[in-house]
Amino acid sequence: MSSLPPSDAIPDLSPTSITATEANAGSRADRFLADALPGLSRSRVKQFIEEGRVQRDGAWLTQPAEPVRAGVTYTLTPPTPVSATPEAQAIPFDILFEDRHLIVLDKPPGLVVHPAPGNYDGTLVNALLAHCGDTLPGIGGEKRPGIVHRLDKDTSGVMVVAKTEAAMASLSALFLARDLDREYVAVCWGIPNPTAGDIEGAIGRDPKERKRMAVVAQGGKHALTQYRTLATAHAATSLIACKLATGRTHQIRVHLSTSGHPIVGDPVYLRRIPAPARLLTPELRTTLLDFPRQALHAARLGFRHPATGKTISFETRPPPDMQTLIKQLGLTSGLAGS
Repeated sequence: MSSLPPSDAIPDLSPTSITATEANAGSRADRFLADALPGLSRSRVKQFIEEGRVQRDGAWLTQPAEPVRAGVTYTLTPPTPVSATPEAQAIPFDILFEDRHLIVLDKPPGLVVHPAPGNYDGTLVNALLAHCGDTLPGIGGEKRPGIVHRLDKDTSGVMVVAKTEAAMASLSALFLARDLDREYVAVCWGIPNPTAGDIEGAIGRDPKERKRMAVVAQGGKHALTQYRTLATAHAATSLIACKLATGRTHQIRVHLSTSGHPIVGDPVYLRRIPAPARLLTPELRTTLLDFPRQALHAARLGFRHPATGKTISFETRPPPDMQTLIKQLGLTSGLAGS
């Protein structure tokens, strides 16, 4: 039986396999693995399962509470280690507002929020450490100092970062309760019917591919996305605004794809040429199919300031590449301020 050191010091190991015996049968999978791998807590093992790092006889294990069966082999692939203390790096970013409590910024596409396997530096956290100096590292933990929420690497838009522990606690509570005004805009394939409504479906790890999320029948977390159509063009594309009633990984991307309106350029949830593409001219079709990232932008964020209690709100237009796409499609009427 292989053993792993404490989670904060996990080296870059090959997959570790453990076969259950009759004595283990009936135990929760996460508890069995935590007991079998000294140094890993059950919560850490549960996190690995939810991240798609554990297989059961070659299939992805998605349920931490699944009963163990004798003779089944579980394989854990630990993550590549990340330094506990990211380095400060002078990376420019657009600041919309800043005081001694928080920073509101407009994240560009292509910028990773915090260090993770595959992106050890060049992240927003590295940039924030350089901008804030010695004060930020103690806020909210070393690996993600000040990070209250995140946007995917290729999603742009408004973010807020805490600069004090009090602000971190207050903002985290607002995000947890969804007690804020947060809206995204996306360029999507097809035209929703109805043009406004709710998309509901529990989201969990895709049982067939661990790097994807999916609407799942069992084991997922409740997810609700509220949408409205801002503009349509060519009977083939839409500019859609989305609000999150819940906050699941890739929620908007998964829900729009599942509803038949995947986001243009999404490298994970757009796997085939959408049917509406045939309605476009060859030039427009090529433009949409070649768009290099998901056309998704966090356009508005409003919340109560943790110190003053006053509601503050920030709104930004999509970055230039997405604005050009919107203009080429004739969807500009849907943008605020057009």
